[in-house]
Amino acid sequence: MLICADQDIPDVRNAFAKLGDICLLPNDGITRKAVANATIVLVRSQTKVDRSLLQGSNVRFVASATAGIDHVDQDYLRKAGIGFAHAPGSNANSVAEYVLAALLCLSRRRREPLSGKRIGIVGVGQVGSRVARFCQALGMHVLLNDPPKQRQTHSASFLPLRHLLEADFITLHVPLTHSGPDATYHLFDRDRLAELSRKSVLLNTSRGAVVETNALKQLLQNKMLGGAVIDVWENEPEIDLALLRQVDIATPHIAGYSWDGKRRGTGMILQATRKFFGIKPAAAAILTSDQLPSLSRQAPPRCPDDAFLENLLKKFYDIEQDDARLRRIELLPRHEHEDYFRKLRRDYPCRREFGARQIELAGKNSDVASQLTALGFSVTVCERGA
Repeated sequence: MLICADQDIPDVRNAFAKLGDICLLPNDGITRKAVANATIVLVRSQTKVDRSLLQGSNVRFVASATAGIDHVDQDYLRKAGIGFAHAPGSNANSVAEYVLAALLCLSRRRREPLSGKRIGIVGVGQVGSRVARFCQALGMHVLLNDPPKQRQTHSASFLPLRHLLEADFITLHVPLTHSGPDATYHLFDRDRLAELSRKSVLLNTSRGAVVETNALKQLLQNKMLGGAVIDVWENEPEIDLALLRQVDIATPHIAGYSWDGKRRGTGMILQATRKFFGIKPAAAAILTSDQLPSLSRQAPPRCPDDAFLENLLKKFYDIEQDDARLRRIELLPRHEHEDYFRKLRRDYPCRREFGARQIELAGKNSDVASQLTALGFSVTVCERGA
């Protein structure tokens, strides 16, 4: 069978080679004509999957190597009898690590420790729950909001959204939905943004349209908000440059772009494809990630401060490099902006998750080792450092 796949899905040719003939296409090459004779179509978030792409084709199964699915018309797929799968949670570690990197960066810039600060987490799914664990490990006070989970569990751990609006940080981890009791389109609109504390910092790694751009821009311009970290943008790849200039950290929708997360996503859609077509799963593990060489560090005499953690984290990910790359967009002619934004995503450098490298910690401070482990690092304690 013919498999049409986005060429930027990591290792997609090797992963799917035994299932059929593979045609790799650039994102903008996944067209109605290109997929007409395909049995399987594999996409990423830039491809809109709906009737206009698939009507009249031979496609029986679509998979998106992404956690988000707002680019897929699932109702149409169901009615057309086309199977569908995606990769929920594949990039959850990556996004949570991005949030941690942003928090530590802001801590350094503002010379304010994170311990004791309050953070409101809106959406406590695969990503939000990891962010909560990281923030608790940092000694932050964590406030949770997730109406669907609250209704399901009746847990007192979940608070109404208004109870989070005075927090020092508010981070968004919700899907983009336009209808229903928990619609998230412009969840943070002009009115809700106006309720935030003047010292609050808003972090958005979910979808750009969860926040009303013009309202956020105005609040930041008028110094009515403590700051913002924006990875996702309304109308991307055409982003609002005035908002870009106002935010503390700006990145091109790459929070979930770790090498490990991408490979995990490829493996998940491969297994889902095998299951749909009744193909026996491979006996060996799929697309296992290589372990990086270990890293030696001297344990601090007490729980590590934010500077120690940020310096360690930068061995894996320097968020300020992503920020600097995106800000170079203003040096380009306007007509090149969208292509540049896409290029930053397409050619994103290899970024590994915290667990990909063993941290050899010299010293016997068990509190330090416990905290680093809680933050997702792989830690071994040794007698002396390198």
